[in-house]
Amino acid sequence: MLNIAPKPAASHQAPRGGQGNLGTARRFLERSLIALAVCVVAAGSAQAQFQERTFRVSNGVSRDHPMGNGLAKMSECTLAKSGGKMKIQSYWDGALGSDLTATQQVRTGSLEMVLTSTAPLVGIVSALGVFDLPFLFNNEKVADQVLDGKAGDWFAAKLPAVGAVNLAWWENGFRHTTNSKRPITKAEDFDGVKMRVMQNNIFIDTFKTLGSNAVPMAFSEVYSALETKTVDGQENPFTNIENMKFYEVQKYLTLTKHAYSPTLVLFSKKTWDTLSAPEQATLKECAVLGRDEQRRVNREKSAQSVAFLKSKGMQVNEISPAEMQRIREKSKVIYERHAKEIGDEAINLVNGELKRIRGL
Repeated sequence: MLNIAPKPAASHQAPRGGQGNLGTARRFLERSLIALAVCVVAAGSAQAQFQERTFRVSNGVSRDHPMGNGLAKMSECTLAKSGGKMKIQSYWDGALGSDLTATQQVRTGSLEMVLTSTAPLVGIVSALGVFDLPFLFNNEKVADQVLDGKAGDWFAAKLPAVGAVNLAWWENGFRHTTNSKRPITKAEDFDGVKMRVMQNNIFIDTFKTLGSNAVPMAFSEVYSALETKTVDGQENPFTNIENMKFYEVQKYLTLTKHAYSPTLVLFSKKTWDTLSAPEQATLKECAVLGRDEQRRVNREKSAQSVAFLKSKGMQVNEISPAEMQRIREKSKVIYERHAKEIGDEAINLVNGELKRIRGL
């Protein structure tokens, strides 16, 4: 009789390899959930460092000026980085007062921001007067390298002591001369022209030296003064001449390129000190993005503005190189007269940077 042993019952236990795969998957899932939780907590913590804030910014030009492009870019960036909590509210056409008035408000903390040239600050930080010296920069590339480098940082470091923080250097650009009396083709053509200038001793002295009757005046008052013949002319970058419609009350535009005007994005130190580190970093990062956009648009529009101003009936002329050299020579005395008030350190710093950039 055959003795046949029964077959062992089939095992229902999962292979050891299967157990390992399930364990690995479980551990991976657990670690992923932990990592996700950490990210959520971190994101929540970062957002918690941003508060609901609205920063008012004063500007002397209208919304369609390149400053508007820069502020739009900065505002978009600030909203995104703060999770929609930090907003920039822009005021145009000097609605909150002149640059000088708005700068004082920023210093006292009654206004958060202002876009302004250096001119209103020269009476407070005299070293900034170096940027008002005639014929300092030859082109925008050189100006960018000076302002975005150690020289720009040195000047910005002086501002917190007077109640302001400069977030970035934007630009008004190279300034040119308009008037309603005659084309300026030589130094003598400035004689007797009542020229509106910024409220700044160096600009006043420059145009007096050239023979003009220099009249300091807030930017918001210029159009009316030109229209009523209170002054004969003014000097500004192309985009400002177009944006403020000076072509309606001026006949002659002369491409003097006599000065380059930086713009400061000034923030109130009193408000700045109440911000968290992430809020401060966001404002600075976004102001730099705004700077790049504002400069790009400003330079593109400047190239288009001359053609536009011609189409509006302005007579545009350049000055011959020989006559420009005479004007430059006549202006050199401005450096000597104002060197003491500006200070050797500021002048030597900028001149040193210019020599380095130009390879001298």
